[in-house]
Amino acid sequence: MMIFGPAVDVRPLFPRERRALLDLLGALSPADWARPTVCPGWDVHDVVGHVLNDYMRRLSGSRDGHGGAVFADDETLPAYLARTNETFVQAARQLSPRLMIELLEHLGPRLDALWAARDLHAPADLNVSWAADDIGSPAWLDIGREYTEFWVHQQQVRDAVSVPGADEPDLMAPVLDVFARALPHALRMHDRPEGSTVHLTVRGPAGGRWGAIRAEGRWRMAEPQGEPAAHVSIDQDAFWRLATRGITVEQARRRATAGGDPELTAAVTALLAVIA
Repeated sequence: MMIFGPAVDVRPLFPRERRALLDLLGALSPADWARPTVCPGWDVHDVVGHVLNDYMRRLSGSRDGHGGAVFADDETLPAYLARTNETFVQAARQLSPRLMIELLEHLGPRLDALWAARDLHAPADLNVSWAADDIGSPAWLDIGREYTEFWVHQQQVRDAVSVPGADEPDLMAPVLDVFARALPHALRMHDRPEGSTVHLTVRGPAGGRWGAIRAEGRWRMAEPQGEPAAHVSIDQDAFWRLATRGITVEQARRRATAGGDPELTAAVTALLAVIA
């Protein structure tokens, strides 16, 4: 599991992120709830409905052990998620904003209790396939992925209604840190000599530096030391939007600087930290 680097414990941040979201939602006008978001075909109401679905899905599966997933014939995981997410969002359109806020307030602490009871180094309930699709993930990465999911959807709502917030370094830095753990997976198609390294710098108050090394036949997270085979520097806003495809790879590359092996820099600037 050291392929993913040191653990990130985001559990204390869930109540703060949720409080910021609920305060935002409570101040929205009816017109705000209908504003379009970056999610194709979804307005603010739909994104909030999707977050509610995430809350209920994780409580049902990880807390209660309920296995309700039913895949259609030959359906891939991305296709399954797209279908079921859309189905729930459509159904949630009958829910009032007030009720959705109340449900998030009610269910949120139950999710917090679920995460608090987990051993961070135990196997994840749900594998984080964008970090590694051939080995299991640790629980801390699964929980971290959920934090990034909630934080990103809050930012999508904030973008839609032009109300920035919840972007303080202590709330945002773990999102960037978890997304950076997709680095080895982004490089997986590129074989290089043992010991080859790649460095990623994310600029900004919440940013940091990460590295990957080729060791034992695969890329692994590693401290960014020495002279890398390739290096990429990108601003923090562009990085999280790239990782979630809120901007295109081409847009992200225009906001990045890179050097060294062009195949490796191209792979880093196409990093993806969502299932798609």
